[in-house]
Amino acid sequence: MTAYRPGLHLLSTFLSSVELLGDAAACRTTFDQLIESLELTKVGEAYHIFPNGGFTAVVCLTESHVSIHTWPELGLATFDVFLSNYLRDNSAKARQFHADVLTYFAATELSKQELTR
Repeated sequence: MTAYRPGLHLLSTFLSSVELLGDAAACRTTFDQLIESLELTKVGEAYHIFPNGGFTAVVCLTESHVSIHTWPELGLATFDVFLSNYLRDNSAKARQFHADVLTYFAATELSKQELTR
């Protein structure tokens, strides 16, 4: 019997432009498009814009979540995506979501962790 593995959790810190790191609406659109194209299911979301132009966002999925926190004044963001494997192995989708977010932000990745849970 194979032991259940809950899923893949990717954590990233990256550099990007002030404009992209301050545009919560465009990030929301990108996240929504990725969720739809990867056939994930959104069940809730919270976006908060800070006075400095940065934002934080958490999108809850039946498969788990994605989140981002931006500091445009530093050109910096942290991002994570965790997709569970309850009904199927979602590792490829987690990796695709991560890659597409980095592409959207034209990011220079400073660090990345992959946690197999």
